[in-house]
Amino acid sequence: MFNMFLKKNVVFFSKMHGLGNDFVLIDSTQHDFFFSPQLIKKWSNRYLGIGFDQFLVLQRSNCVQASFFYRIFNSNGLEVEQCGNGARCVAYYLFLKKKISKKKICVRTKNRYLFLEHIRDNIFKIDMGEPVFTPKNIPFLCISEQLNYTIMIHGINYLIYVVTIGNPHCVIQVDDIKSINVEKIGRALSVHSSFPEGVNVGFMQILSKKKILLRVYERHVGETYACGSGACAAVSVGILNKMLSNNVTVVLLHGKLTISWNGLPGSSLYMSGEAVHVYDGVITH
Repeated sequence: MFNMFLKKNVVFFSKMHGLGNDFVLIDSTQHDFFFSPQLIKKWSNRYLGIGFDQFLVLQRSNCVQASFFYRIFNSNGLEVEQCGNGARCVAYYLFLKKKISKKKICVRTKNRYLFLEHIRDNIFKIDMGEPVFTPKNIPFLCISEQLNYTIMIHGINYLIYVVTIGNPHCVIQVDDIKSINVEKIGRALSVHSSFPEGVNVGFMQILSKKKILLRVYERHVGETYACGSGACAAVSVGILNKMLSNNVTVVLLHGKLTISWNGLPGSSLYMSGEAVHVYDGVITH
């Protein structure tokens, strides 16, 4: 098992991914790890560093409810609140390194508690908590709460749905996901003034009530191979608006997730899927 340091300025890490959404995980439960946005940006470079979409720091929990606390940073060094694929990778890391003996544990992120459950092999089920559609909690600026909203981007009006799964999401239903300019539309929406903290943008094509295609533009990052919280957001919107059933397969660019929610207030949404451990390594700084 890797400890945190071999010697000064040498850091152990684990490279992991969830459906191609890749991470570097630093275990700081035994030793404090001091880092900066500049260091994260340096390491995230896919040519001059390790390369990753997001940087996860596992820490000791300071509350009795959670076994661990972990922080999430995008590749540009900015801290974010939530990451569904990252949650599965954290669960797999804890399982692989034998840091947990129970099949189900609670961890804490920046703004909520998550329950991680080992199903089999490298498949994990995450209790993502309750989807919240209240605009002020996303946050989303509007006159009044509605089921959907209209926003103009590049002279075109788009019908959008908004929700938070611990982080802000905007969902657009499309007829043909392959023809959508995800980068152009996603970038413009992600920094739109209606979203004071930015927003992740999901483009959802419904194939049936039990299956959707999804592409996601993540704020500060761009389009990623997969987005777990984005899958949760899209399905919660579809269920709330009677477009989807309570159990949905989400097909992303590099794999599938299963999302379940009964659509009732106060009820948690569940995400199930695989996590992959790629390798362990060391890097100096």
